[in-house]
Amino acid sequence: MFDLLAASPNIATELFERTSSSFHVQEIVRLSLTPAFLLAAIGAVMNVMMSRLIWVADRIERVEHRLESEGESERALREMDWLVRRRLLAQRAVMFSTFAALTICVVIALLFVSAFIEPQIGTLTAAAWIGTMVFLITSLVLLVQETMVAARGHRLRK
Repeated sequence: MFDLLAASPNIATELFERTSSSFHVQEIVRLSLTPAFLLAAIGAVMNVMMSRLIWVADRIERVEHRLESEGESERALREMDWLVRRRLLAQRAVMFSTFAALTICVVIALLFVSAFIEPQIGTLTAAAWIGTMVFLITSLVLLVQETMVAARGHRLRK
C-alpha cells in the first residue's frame, strides 16, 4: 500500500485531502449511524426468531422420539405437520433477516467508500438500502405468519 502511495504522490495527496477534513469524516460517520442502529435492531429481531426456531426444533425431536417409541398417532402426526410448517417459516424469516443484515453492512461500507472515490455511487447505496428494506419486511411478514401458525396450534392439543 505504501509502495503504491510512494510511487504516485498524486494519489497519496488526493487521498489525504479527502480524509483530512474531520468534518467530512464526521459526516460519513453520522450518515452511517442510522444503518448501524438498524443492524442492531435486526440482530434483536433475529434473536427472537432464533429462540422460536430452537424451540420448534427441540419440540420436533421430542415428537419424533414419541412417534418412534409409541407408534404413529393421528394427533402426533398433526402436531408434526404443524411443527414442520412453523420450522419452515422460522427458517425463512431468519434467512431473510440475515440477508437484511448483510445488505445493511453493504450500505455502511458503500457510505464510507463513497468518500474516497470519484464516481458517485448514491444509486447503488440507495438500491442496497431498498434491498435491505425488502429483506427485512419479508422476514417480519414470515415471523408474523409463524406466530399465527403457532397461535392456531392450540387446537392440536385437544
